[in-house]
Amino acid sequence: MRISAIVFIGAVAVTFGAFATTVSPWWWPAALLFAALAGVGSHDLLQKRHSVLRNYPVLGHVRFMLESIRPELQQYFIERNYDGRPYDRDVRSLVYQRAKGLEAEQAFGTERNVYAEGYEYFESSMRPHPVQAEQPRVRVGGPDCTKPYDMALLNVSAMSFGSLSANAVLALNRGAALGGFAHDTGEGGLSEYHLRHGGDLVWEIGTGYFGCRTADGRFDRERFAAKAAHDNVKCVSLKLSQGAKPGIGGVLPGEKVTAEIARVREVPEGRTVISPPYHEVFSTPRQLIRFLAEMRELSGGKPVGFKLCVGSRREFLAVCKAMIEEGTAPDFIVVDGAEGGTGAAPLEFADHLGSPLTEGLITVHNALVGAGLRDRIRIGASGKVATGADIVKRMVQGADFTNAARAMMFAIGCIQAQSCHTNTCPAGVATQDPRRARALHVDDKSVRVQRFQSATVHSSMRIIASLGVSGPAALRPDMLRRRVDPVTV
Repeated sequence: MRISAIVFIGAVAVTFGAFATTVSPWWWPAALLFAALAGVGSHDLLQKRHSVLRNYPVLGHVRFMLESIRPELQQYFIERNYDGRPYDRDVRSLVYQRAKGLEAEQAFGTERNVYAEGYEYFESSMRPHPVQAEQPRVRVGGPDCTKPYDMALLNVSAMSFGSLSANAVLALNRGAALGGFAHDTGEGGLSEYHLRHGGDLVWEIGTGYFGCRTADGRFDRERFAAKAAHDNVKCVSLKLSQGAKPGIGGVLPGEKVTAEIARVREVPEGRTVISPPYHEVFSTPRQLIRFLAEMRELSGGKPVGFKLCVGSRREFLAVCKAMIEEGTAPDFIVVDGAEGGTGAAPLEFADHLGSPLTEGLITVHNALVGAGLRDRIRIGASGKVATGADIVKRMVQGADFTNAARAMMFAIGCIQAQSCHTNTCPAGVATQDPRRARALHVDDKSVRVQRFQSATVHSSMRIIASLGVSGPAALRPDMLRRRVDPVTV
């Protein structure tokens, strides 16, 4: 049956081609198109991978084409302004407008259902406070720190060179330098692109110890001390886990380990690099606290902290107990939400592992308060922070400062194509393809980063003033309300 169909298609194609060449040259394009379709149809009938194509040759390709552009169709034509995922159109538009220096305003009222379960809002005051003129800073550095750092309320969250293009890293760091806020390097090492424009850096160290590792992948204290001494490095962060994939490490395939990536991460070129899910330097809470103290000493007294996506409350309480018993503590803790981030992860991990930021943040804050450690440790919140309301919400829940990754990507041109792991980012942000990356103009995008950060922090200060208080330190948990059912807030 299939053979006869192929023979029939081929015969029709040959007949039509012969006819076209004898009647008029104008028929030749149609003949070539028909021959190409005949070739595709014959291939579809003979191949054994796709049942749809065997049953519906040629036409079956339409199904695959529509499937490939489904995210774009969903994002631009189907989803409403306020219910898209991971970020809805309203949030993306707000970031784009602020990055371009435009007014991010909306007419005719909110589109959200304010009586829906889960709706959150702030309690405004009858006597608003004047808006604070200068952006407040958060002093990061406990009693064991000799070089404290004044952190902005909104900073660039952890994104590595390798996952981001060189131009993206340059734009983010130059924006941080222009705006006076911090730029987290991610765990992929300290590259020249992080250092070129002089932005303040939080150097993140992961389980692979990239940039400060021995040949066999262990922590190299001498290399760490040499790089941590750089003037641009203001803080050091030890990554225990991240929101996108808590509990698992990472694999960088050998074909992606270019000469430049190998130089930054201090790994062999062309060889697959594995980041284990755990640290080899420590295995108990007390060993963790001792290692953080050692990192602080090796860095010359700079603030040292750790990042985690909270899982077991009992385990975090054990870490607090270890701080008390060791008589020392980190200078800051960054809480990453299970909402995920720029890093690709297995669907099961992204959907079902780790605490969302609200629960994780409150757990850490309350645990530190109960242990009598909250005054000496600053808390950062990292997880879908994109608006002034997000900043205020997280500070109400216990954070001292916030970090944003995907919102900063929007500011430099990201269109939420969700192809960060494919090396085909259409905006040149999350790719190592030089032809794609060149589309990202560093000077233009860096100014957009600075504008977005400044406007968003200013928005948060306006919200704080509308609550009737003078600054972040006066925020209280009761200022944030959530509707839990139609008649209960």
